[in-house]
Amino acid sequence: MKLASTQIDLFDDDPGYRQTPRPAPRKRRPDPASPSPGDDEAAAQRLEQTGLFKVLRKLVPRPIVPRALSPYPKLAVLVDTETTGLHHTRDEIIEIGAVSFTYGDDGAIGDVVGVYSGLRQPSAPIPAEITRLTGISDEMVAGQAIDLAALDALIEPADLVIAHNAAFDRPFCEGLSPIFAAKAWACSVKEISWAGLGFEGNKLGYLVGQSGLFHEGHRATDDCHALLEVLARPAGPGGARPFAELLRSSLRSRIRIYAENAPFDMKDQLKARGYRWSDGTDGRPRAWWIELDEELHDDELRYLRSDIYRWKDAEPLTQRLTALDRFRA
Repeated sequence: MKLASTQIDLFDDDPGYRQTPRPAPRKRRPDPASPSPGDDEAAAQRLEQTGLFKVLRKLVPRPIVPRALSPYPKLAVLVDTETTGLHHTRDEIIEIGAVSFTYGDDGAIGDVVGVYSGLRQPSAPIPAEITRLTGISDEMVAGQAIDLAALDALIEPADLVIAHNAAFDRPFCEGLSPIFAAKAWACSVKEISWAGLGFEGNKLGYLVGQSGLFHEGHRATDDCHALLEVLARPAGPGGARPFAELLRSSLRSRIRIYAENAPFDMKDQLKARGYRWSDGTDGRPRAWWIELDEELHDDELRYLRSDIYRWKDAEPLTQRLTALDRFRA
């Protein structure tokens, strides 16, 4: 009878039952066995120590430090552009990112002292393929313009401007602001021997992954932060820092030789040696050309005179290039 009575009470239609306050839910105490954020790195290291795993760490941008507080004397700026296409004469910048950092003469990287990021609405809709690659849509850039005063203020004091494929970024940057034209440029693709440092390629995604990191790629400022970390981390058997090699390379002069009027039947031989063809549409001579270290100039002239022109007094056009001249259009 007691059980039946209880059932009747539970299902009683008296509205007062539903108005009876229910006890507040008990708060769950933290499980002492659950890992804290501080345990994440220890867990990653344990996985790596087994030899069966390689763990990538999320890239966290360095904090910005006031320039006056950084003890390093020199200033470099990493720049990256996202554009509507590959040709600076007809395509446009839709995003530019820049990260300014200090460094020492020995190639040691100091502190990040400035960051700029800006979107720009182009004169025509962004191609669908560019949106797919970059994630930048027409809606994102609508009404946007790059703050050239802020960008110029970041670039003006720089001793060196660095881009990952400077031959692409420099012409676009110079078209955006004349301040880029007077700067020394370095290319982290062409002026670092990544293979010698143990990397399998020179694309930024490969470099970041092989440095043990991952990041959100294909946005200009994110790529600048990622490249900075790759340049700063020791690599290769000797633990060299890639930035130190880049700095040394940027200080060396290069020579560009144009094999003007070379016999037509020598084109395959020139191509096999590393010469490239210039059709003259960009203002350069219409000829096969090569760029090499200054100390290789005399050897290359001997080769051209003996194997190509077969004339000992031949004097092909030669240009001496410094970091102020390299990677121009």
